[in-house]
Amino acid sequence: MSREAMLWRIHEEGKVECALCAHRCLIAAAKFGVCGVRENLQGKLVTHVYGEVIAAHIDPIEKKPLYHFLPGTTSFSIATMGCNFRCPFCQNWQISQAGKKDKGFGGQAISPEEIVRAAKKGGCRSISYTYTEPTIFFEYAYDTARLAREEGLANVFVTNGYMTAEALRAIQPYLDAANVDLKAFRDETYKKVCGARLEPVLDSIRLMRGLGIWLEVTTLVVPGMNDSDEELAAIARFIASVSPEIPWHISRFHPDYKYTQAPATPVETLRKAAALAKEAGLKFIYIGNVWGESEATFCPQCGKVLIRRSGFSVEENRTRGGKCPSCGSPVAGVF
Repeated sequence: MSREAMLWRIHEEGKVECALCAHRCLIAAAKFGVCGVRENLQGKLVTHVYGEVIAAHIDPIEKKPLYHFLPGTTSFSIATMGCNFRCPFCQNWQISQAGKKDKGFGGQAISPEEIVRAAKKGGCRSISYTYTEPTIFFEYAYDTARLAREEGLANVFVTNGYMTAEALRAIQPYLDAANVDLKAFRDETYKKVCGARLEPVLDSIRLMRGLGIWLEVTTLVVPGMNDSDEELAAIARFIASVSPEIPWHISRFHPDYKYTQAPATPVETLRKAAALAKEAGLKFIYIGNVWGESEATFCPQCGKVLIRRSGFSVEENRTRGGKCPSCGSPVAGVF
């Protein structure tokens, strides 16, 4: 479904400038932006994926992963096709790397009102814009999030963090939480692997925290790409500089899509990253994609287990009003 996009302006010589993500594409007539779903149509920027849902599922909120936001609840999760990154290890490449400019397949037409009704019927506490990059279906996410808020549902972005400050400020009144994928800490890696830049992602992380959006960060640790002690420590120090209360999910890589030259991440590498994160002052550190490894939430003050998990399932949640029942210390998050 096509409709006029948000956040753009007319440029010279028939081009339009998209201000949705940090690529800030200058798009010539009848051409698409990097995302492959936004087109300059006769001097007007349009989105071709409004309401075209390519995936819709009810997921545990822990799968996003968000461990400190409404733990133990479910989230109605949706996506359209397309992405503004070109990561060769994408786990959802079949839908993220499809685009209208390549005559990619469409999706099922579902209105924002229908999404909200489905989420409520499914007993979900939130709606997650996920699987692909929510920034590129911003208009659809924006309208859905606004309706969701009116119906008492929370909204979550699972994102690469490459949106502009304008986009983030526009969605902020309706966005409750986000998990940002911080893929590396070298600009050359972002350019070579993702076709993007590092600094805009760091800017988004800082701004989200400043705007009061609950934030968690995930890093997929890929052998030979971002797994050195120096780089992992730099990521941890950056997160701690924004806030030591931001949970860091250190995820295990498995060969997929075009990136099969690297082996699965050794668990010992992930444990080393967790140790570096602790040294940097982070209070909440989780190892992901390894069943039974570092899944529990501990009180940073007294060390008692607050939330016990098995995979994506919460087996016990001892928090009381967002506090530790043993020592009374507040626990960062939305509980």
